[in-house]
Amino acid sequence: MRTKPFIRTLEFLWQEGHTAHATLEEAEKEAMQMIDVYTKFAYEQAAIPVIPGRKSRVETFAGADRTYTIEAMMGDKKALQAGTSHNLGQNFSRAFETQFMDENGQLEHVWQTSWAISTRFVGGIIMTHGDDAGLMLPPRIAPIQVVIVPIWKKGDEKGVVMEAVASVQNTLKEAGIRVKMDDSELRTPGWKFNFYEMKGVPIRIELGPRDVKNRSVVLCRRDVPGKQGKEFGISMEPSILVDHIKGRLEEIQASLLQKAITFRDSNIVDVNSYGELKEVISEGKWARGPWSAR
Repeated sequence: MRTKPFIRTLEFLWQEGHTAHATLEEAEKEAMQMIDVYTKFAYEQAAIPVIPGRKSRVETFAGADRTYTIEAMMGDKKALQAGTSHNLGQNFSRAFETQFMDENGQLEHVWQTSWAISTRFVGGIIMTHGDDAGLMLPPRIAPIQVVIVPIWKKGDEKGVVMEAVASVQNTLKEAGIRVKMDDSELRTPGWKFNFYEMKGVPIRIELGPRDVKNRSVVLCRRDVPGKQGKEFGISMEPSILVDHIKGRLEEIQASLLQKAITFRDSNIVDVNSYGELKEVISEGKWARGPWSAR
């Protein structure tokens, strides 16, 4: 059993792209643009504060003139190369005689790029935001943003509760919120609470007979454990409920990013000598020093 199935694997899947250009400048612009795309995705969607930059010559992709990367700090302070973009120059086009005819009718070798992000990025999301209770998914990428858990004790309470649950579910669906209702009677509400926490669902709604009577719901945030993350008496009135949940989803997204930024920045130390670098690394932190380009 591999302890980090999205990180330590025999193979992984890629989102990969290859481009060919007429000039070096166009290829460089493409390579830079794609590392910017990956950086934006990491920050805005996955809430991972990656550090974009250029690889040293030693770490440059074999066959590339330049390699750009986004590096992420995991929860154990190890680095994850989360995505790369390469300016391949004419190295491969000369090897494979990949040419085009320019505006003067002359054959020229193309200038190439390649860029990719892999399923290891999924591992990065898990290791950046997860805790001892399981996953903690940023709302913008969570398959389920809200789960509704109905609660009743007596048989005659079920119908009233489920009618209210269906109404809340439809309200959220119509508002474009990815919502699931778990009405399984094979598991207790408590079991469901733990299960969906482990799955990383950002918001849980609890709805029982008392809530139906008060025309309200209980809302629980995955990123705030215990009673602190619970809100009682949230109105079922569609516009109020939708606005409240959308607001909370954005808060969770921002909170996860800020937490990751704070963790990253508190574990990066500026160094000015090799001795300082060794000391910082031995403490399990990241060292930031002058660029040597080697």
